Amino acid sequence: MADEYIWLMCDETPHDVLLTDPGARVTDVVQVVRRLTGLSLWRSKVLVTRAPVVVLDHVPEEDAAAAVSALRDAGAHAEAREQQEPDPYWS
Repeated sequence: MADEYIWLMCDETPHDVLLTDPGARVTDVVQVVRRLTGLSLWRSKVLVTRAPVVVLDHVPEEDAAAAVSALRDAGAHAEAREQQEPDPYWS
């Protein structure tokens, strides 16, 4: 019996939200990260101080854009990156 592989295509490619620099208003950025991730205040602060770091991963494009906007409004430098599709031959 031959094995058959099916490659499923999603309509939407997941995105990652990357915090590149917290900026001058670190406390405001920590509050936004806390709201976005649901982490505790302490863990949010640790995450922000380790920038550059991925704050959210595998989120839809609209959610990623909203998160980047909220982080930028708080004074941070952030961007949304489209995730690379895995190579079906190497996975």
